Amino acid sequence: MELSIRGVILGGLICVVFTAANIYLCLQSGLTFAASIPAAVISMALLRPFRDSGILENNIVQTIASSAGTLSCMVFILPTFLMIGHWAEIPFWPAFWMCASGGVLGVVYSIPLRRSLVTGSDLPYPEGVAAAEVLRAGEATRGNGGDAAEARLGLRAVVVGSIASAIMALLVGTRLLAAEVAGYARFGAAATGMTINMQLALFGAGHLIGLAAGMAMLTGLVLAWGVAVPLMTLWHPDAHAAAADLAMDLWRHKVRFVFASALAVSALWTLVRLARPVAGGVVSAFAAQARRRAGEALDRTEQDLSFTWIGILVVLLLIPVGVLLHGFIAGTPLAGLELPLMVAGVLFVALTGFMVAAICGYMAGLIGSSNSPVSSLAIIGVICSAGLLSVTVEPHLGIEARPALIALALLVAGFVLGVATIANDNLQDLKTGELVGATPWRQQVALIIGVIAGALVIPPIMVLLGHAYGYAGVAGAGPKALAAPQAVLIASLAGQFIGGTLDWSLLGTGALLGVGFIVFDTVLERRWNLRLPPLAIAFGGYIPPGTISIVIIGAVAGHLYEAQADTRAANPGQAALIRRLGVILASGLIVGESLVNVVLAGVTAAAKTGFLHVSDSDWPLALVGNGFATWGMALAIVVIFGSVLGLYRWAARMGQNA
Repeated sequence: MELSIRGVILGGLICVVFTAANIYLCLQSGLTFAASIPAAVISMALLRPFRDSGILENNIVQTIASSAGTLSCMVFILPTFLMIGHWAEIPFWPAFWMCASGGVLGVVYSIPLRRSLVTGSDLPYPEGVAAAEVLRAGEATRGNGGDAAEARLGLRAVVVGSIASAIMALLVGTRLLAAEVAGYARFGAAATGMTINMQLALFGAGHLIGLAAGMAMLTGLVLAWGVAVPLMTLWHPDAHAAAADLAMDLWRHKVRFVFASALAVSALWTLVRLARPVAGGVVSAFAAQARRRAGEALDRTEQDLSFTWIGILVVLLLIPVGVLLHGFIAGTPLAGLELPLMVAGVLFVALTGFMVAAICGYMAGLIGSSNSPVSSLAIIGVICSAGLLSVTVEPHLGIEARPALIALALLVAGFVLGVATIANDNLQDLKTGELVGATPWRQQVALIIGVIAGALVIPPIMVLLGHAYGYAGVAGAGPKALAAPQAVLIASLAGQFIGGTLDWSLLGTGALLGVGFIVFDTVLERRWNLRLPPLAIAFGGYIPPGTISIVIIGAVAGHLYEAQADTRAANPGQAALIRRLGVILASGLIVGESLVNVVLAGVTAAAKTGFLHVSDSDWPLALVGNGFATWGMALAIVVIFGSVLGLYRWAARMGQNA
């Protein structure tokens, strides 16, 4: 049994709950947690009593639920309409259709990419592999024999890794262990520093992405925090600001824009490099469709939604795009250009959406869905749409058209973001499906269901949170307003771009930097057969330093663990088992913390809304105060990294003794 009614209902319920938790977490901190692995664990536990349940049905549940983490990223765009004064409150139907049509387009556009980016690619897909390991470990324990014995070892590794990361996450929640270890300093007028998030889930993701991607990210991190930040603080000295405040402020408002531009150039280059395999995948998909029409029975694991359905869905989904464009244009100074603007907007979403789907598929394969910087694609979407509007429309309509142009640019970027988030997720899920033997078209239908379920939840939850707290940057927002960091940045960027106040020197520098990354990678590949993917280098400077640093540490630690497998093992088969147990252990680290994050998000939301009365609603489980911070950082380093070392040794011994 695969696409069952009970699986759809269970996946939908998990999706709704996880979407609500992710919306709050994202608006508060700018981060989301991946829902697929926790959903797989919950599904296996709830469906295990049913004899006809199995790995394929559990995979469908996690596929539906996985959209909760990714579609929640639409909160990067939706509050911007409040910030610019276009909406007084988030209306249900426009917000629903923006999420649903963009998200389902993301599913549809990523279908032809499956053969080139999943089955015909060596990208690591860390979260897809982790989810597959969890599903296979749970399924194989039902049997007997050698495979079942190894599966039990794998399940033990998943469980122990999950428990360890869950305990660490809870200790961080109590503030006994610091959430991050940070150190910043001045060197004359210059300032820089580093932050390391104490998150075993990110450490596990680093293990899964491998050393090559980790080294590329380290290159970007060094360029950002070892070169760009010190130079910019030297050029813009503030004698009264603390080192951490000065460095982070310049990174957020200047350096990050440079690396966002480098990311855009690197993404376009990646798309060029992918052109041939993507075209080959599309040709292969057409060939498969022709064979199906000729009566040939394709293998179940090669059956995607047909191109007929893809075409129908694209046409149907572009209708609400046009309707929403009409709603944003009618009654504004743009009304005289309504027809050309609607046509241009629909074409922009249709064409840009496919390119974004390919870029996001590559990013998800490289670093994983939850770590993929889809907010950068929202920024790129705003830049492109606002640029086109400011060049082609504003000269004819004048300055009074700027508010409507900003709203229109954000709307178009919102649709592109919807495509980006779900294409990012769909290919990760299809990788999981490939590893467990799922039917692609059933997964694609399941994710469409998940998108619709999430789109139904997002608008009312955001209205509720808006009434309870408000959003930073919105008129009348109180002291408890949700920070919505990406939304504030994107709204500001759109206004600066169309208003003509954008610092083009930052974007130009980033573009040149991106070209430099491409040239450097090309030279390395041709002369020494080495790779430092430009996209991964740009990630290193764009993603917050605490997030990327722990991922890099995980990548290096994972490489050292695998290098030791050959020396510890008695034979190649045993070495391979030790390496597999390391991958499964890393997957467990992602599972445990993800589950705890769901609980902590709910507890924090209860504290914020007054259902739970605590002294500190930001840290509802806190056992210590700010005075414990120094001890908390020292303990976090010793306990978390000591635990990782112990877990690696335990996994290696378990493989040796098998």
